[in-house]
Amino acid sequence: MKKRDDMTFPFEEYERRLSELRLRIAQRHLDAVVITDPENIMYLTDYQTTGYSFFQALVVPLEDEPFMITRAMEESNVFARTWIERTRPYPDTGDAIQMLVDALREFGLSRKRIGYERNSYFFPAYHQDTIHTTLTEAKLLDCFGIVEQGRICKSPVEIELMRKAAVATQAGMKAGIEACRSGVTENEIGAAISAAMFKAGGEAPAVMPYVTSGPRTMIGHATWEGRVVKPGEHVFLEVAGCYRRYHTAMMRTVVLGELTDSMFKAQELMKQALHSLNDYIQPGMTVSDADNLIRNIISQNDVGARLITRSGYSIGIAFPPSWDEGYIVSLKQGVSTVLEEGMTFHIIPWMWGVDGDKTCGISDSIYITADGCESFFSLPKDFTVRPDQGKASELEGPSATVSAEKATSIDKARKGKHQQANG
Repeated sequence: MKKRDDMTFPFEEYERRLSELRLRIAQRHLDAVVITDPENIMYLTDYQTTGYSFFQALVVPLEDEPFMITRAMEESNVFARTWIERTRPYPDTGDAIQMLVDALREFGLSRKRIGYERNSYFFPAYHQDTIHTTLTEAKLLDCFGIVEQGRICKSPVEIELMRKAAVATQAGMKAGIEACRSGVTENEIGAAISAAMFKAGGEAPAVMPYVTSGPRTMIGHATWEGRVVKPGEHVFLEVAGCYRRYHTAMMRTVVLGELTDSMFKAQELMKQALHSLNDYIQPGMTVSDADNLIRNIISQNDVGARLITRSGYSIGIAFPPSWDEGYIVSLKQGVSTVLEEGMTFHIIPWMWGVDGDKTCGISDSIYITADGCESFFSLPKDFTVRPDQGKASELEGPSATVSAEKATSIDKARKGKHQQANG
């Protein structure tokens, strides 16, 4: 390993990660592992590139020095970013898998027990078939998840980095909320979010923000497509800020005009779910228990909505096509994974189909502490409710935004009317 002091984390952090990985390699009676997921390679080495669609691999022997297989153009990222000293690049006219096989032979691993990430997006079946038919003297075994065992709990330095991502998330969300007016396009709202995230120090996220309005909020994973926001509609926003590939995410909702009884109930239920989770969640609790807590609250509604998805997922390092680590652990029914200090989650008690045609959301990104959890954010959770005066009025600043909390203080009768929504 080449010791250096210009990586994302202190050099000792990478030494710890590599040492812990080797303990797991030994526990599985392997001689080496071939790591191909870009998130896992970055976690271990600080290597990143947008060119990960070309085959790349980090080979970690149990005892010998690790080495990387990369496209020749991407080798510069190894030298510029990582502690890796041995590389075997392949040209665009070359065969990436043959280069991997040749390197395994060169470093004495061709007859060893080698683990590989069988379920990796970036090690497709064609490549796996090739290595099986080429490296016939080795014993090839699935080791998918061996790196994720280390990633699932974030270290203190990772939590601090995610706080920087949260700064970008909040900046983007605030800008998006302020940009919501009837007469503007969803594209304009998306542009405001993106500009604010990047100005706040954020980097290119794994997924650009989700911005939908009115009936388009009922389309899963849709985002801006030029639609003009109409008077009286609501806007659904989901934003994930990114810093050094670490993400935090949040959902918020903007109502242009009157906050209807149904939308008020939805808001209060989502807030109740988040508050209840914050009160009860702690190490030792299963993710299934956490999911049930949220799901039971959201399901007890009389506005026609449902929680259509899992209620949360692990979040941290991500490359496109997704910002979540849900394949490592998600909050859903029947999962017995036990919560541990350092785990980080995007909690999403959103409500799909309020009155049959509206989706709205309030969410939070949290990290598990020794005795509970803490949020990465300080942004208010209430829906932003503003008079529907449209784009031409050019309302400015926070004074143009009327929170649901303030609206309900004016109309106390409504709050009393909906005590059931508050549990």
